[in-house]
Amino acid sequence: MRRWIFWGTLLGLLFLLPIDALAVHIPSVSIGIENTDDPKKISAAIEIVLLLTVLSLAPSILLMMTSFTRLIIVFGFLRQAIGTQQMPPNQVIIGLSLFLTFFIMQPVWSAANEKGIQPYLNDEINFKQALKNVEGPIRRFMFKNTREADLALFARFAKIEDPKDEGEIPTSVLVPSFMISELKTAFEIGFVLYIPFLIIDMVVSSVLLSMGMMMLPPVLISLPFKLLLFVLVDGWHLLTGSLLKSFF
Repeated sequence: MRRWIFWGTLLGLLFLLPIDALAVHIPSVSIGIENTDDPKKISAAIEIVLLLTVLSLAPSILLMMTSFTRLIIVFGFLRQAIGTQQMPPNQVIIGLSLFLTFFIMQPVWSAANEKGIQPYLNDEINFKQALKNVEGPIRRFMFKNTREADLALFARFAKIEDPKDEGEIPTSVLVPSFMISELKTAFEIGFVLYIPFLIIDMVVSSVLLSMGMMMLPPVLISLPFKLLLFVLVDGWHLLTGSLLKSFF
């Protein structure tokens, strides 16, 4: 009975309130296409579309045009060489690679910001010139870490004969060349990482075989020794320093 009295009283109060008090003002949003004779409005709209496109492609740009690929592959090889399965976890490896990428690419991005983005925001240059100025430092970084053989491969298929300088090589040719060069370099570093840990595995296997302990998995015995070796030589410091030197 009390419940019915409560709901009845509530409904009565709602009916007694004025209609304006119950009105909820919801803003309306309209999207349309209008005719304009101002070219600045058209160019601004095109710039916004290009900016949204770049933001949507940001993960791909991070993978293709920075040091991220080499770093994460090398750290993946390290984990497999030691044999720690999921230690360190994927989140830790990705985070470390990401922050090292920010550190390595910081001079490149600073140059692109000073020469392209800031002058454009201050209305000192147009959008086309700003895009060219931003592209310049990134292209120099990729040229520095790209092999000539890879450039020649894609230039041949793009039918670019005997380019005189770097300016004649388009970015569409430079990006895949840079990517396969990074993959080759990462696999070379991974091969070097495997050698000391492979020697430990071979020694442990030989000792277990000579002792007749063939049923004992060699990985179970070699893993502590590999971890001990990596810690004693300060492996993270050496590996990170070597990776940084390969870019600077």
